Amino acid sequence: QVQLVESGGGLVQAGGSLRLSCAASGRTFSNYAMGWFRHAPGKEREFVAAISQSGDDTPYADSVKCRFTISRDNHKNTVYLKMNSLRPEDTAVYYCAAKRLVTTNQARRYDYWGQGTQVTVSS
Repeated sequence: QVQLVESGGGLVQAGGSLRLSCAASGRTFSNYAMGWFRHAPGKEREFVAAISQSGDDTPYADSVKCRFTISRDNHKNTVYLKMNSLRPEDTAVYYCAAKRLVTTNQARRYDYWGQGTQVTVSS
C-alpha cells in the first residue's frame, strides 16, 4: 500500500509560480511511476505530467509542456511539480498518483491517489 499526501497549492497571480510536493509513505517509492493530474470544476480530469521510476522518462500534457517540470527524489520519497508561468486555466485541484512499473498518462492505470491540493491562478 502507498499513501500519498500533496502540498504546496495556493493562490497565485497569473505569470507566477508554485511548486507542488507529493510525499509517499513506506519504503517502496522507487518501485512506482508517479503522475500528476488535475481536475477543474465542470471539466474532465486531465493528465498533467508523469515520471518513471528512475526519472528518465517524463511525459507532459501539451498544455503544460515547457512551463511545468516534474521531478522526484527517491531518497526522500517525494515527487514534485514545479509550475511556472501559471495561467488562470491552470486553476484546479492537483492530484498525485502512483503506479507500479511502467509510466503512463492514463489515470485508470494508477493504483494510488493522494487527496489533492488546490491551485488557484488569478488574472
